[in-house]
Formats: sequence, structure tokens, C-alpha cells
Amino acid sequence: MSELSEKNRIVCGVFLLTVLGAFIGWVYEMIFYRIDLGYFIKRGHGFGPWLPIYAFGALGLILLVIRKKIHPAVLFILSVAGSGIIEFVTGWALYNFMGVRLWDYNVEIWNWGNINGYVCARSVLIFGVFGSVYGALVIPRFMDFVKKANGRILVIVSSVLAVIVGADVIYGYIIRTVINGGL
Repeated sequence: MSELSEKNRIVCGVFLLTVLGAFIGWVYEMIFYRIDLGYFIKRGHGFGPWLPIYAFGALGLILLVIRKKIHPAVLFILSVAGSGIIEFVTGWALYNFMGVRLWDYNVEIWNWGNINGYVCARSVLIFGVFGSVYGALVIPRFMDFVKKANGRILVIVSSVLAVIVGADVIYGYIIRTVINGGL
């Protein structure tokens, strides 16, 4: 098992980078809302330190850059556009189909460029910077690490983390929503 195929290494690497992106997003939100509100507020509905919307953004970015080098300016523009689309569509769909508002830029600081509270220029510009750094520096270096890592340890870490994140998503976002009637 210590010899892992290149395909399986890529799958493990993509998964771990996706969870890392969700964690970085959670840290960002914890810091931002500490500044905005003046006190810490736990972000997300699961128990773990990750936010699914950032996982989807990270996954999109990973799939975009994993096999090719993209010019930093293009990467920034794609990160801004991608994050804006993900944020707007997710926010709009959650509100219009489930009656849930997980964020509302109408009531936050630095909300210039605000579109119905679902997306604002400040957020997508910050996500553009994060996406550029993540795509140009973190993803390639992490995938280089994954190529050299012990295959057995890579599978164990990925599997344990998948069970933890999966259980957290099932409980925190699905069971609590369906059984308890809301986020």
C-alpha cells in the first residue's frame, strides 16, 4: 500500500487541498467577523473548522490549476469571477429555495459593491487574492509534497479526514437541517 498510483495520489492531494481551502475560509471568516462584530462568533453549522462553500471554491481552483500554470493576473481574475459566481448563486439559492440566509453583506462592514447582500466587491477581491496565492503557491507545492509522501500515510490521513468531514457535514448540515427544521 505504500506504493500508491499517481491517480490515487492526485485524488488524495485534491481532497486534502479542498479541506484545507474550507479550513482557510473558516479562519478568514472567524477573523473577519471578529473585526466586524467585535467578538468571536463560530462560523458554519458543523462542528469542525471548515466551511463547505470555501471547499467548493477551492475545488474549482484546484481543478483549474492542477495540471497547468496560469498567469497570476489571469488567476486573480478567474478567482474573483469564480468566487463571485459561487457566492451569488449559493446565497441566492439558499435564500430563495430554503429561506436561509447564511450571510448578508447588507449588514456587514466594508460592503461596497454589494449585490442584494449575496456578494460584494470586498469579498470577491479578497477571495481573488487568496485564490491567486492558493493557486500559484499552495497547490503546486502541496501536490509536489503529495508525490513524495508515503502512500500508506497519505491514504490513512485522507481516509480519517474524509470520515470526520463527512460525518460533520451529514450531521451539521443535513440532519440538523432536515430533522430540526433549519440551520
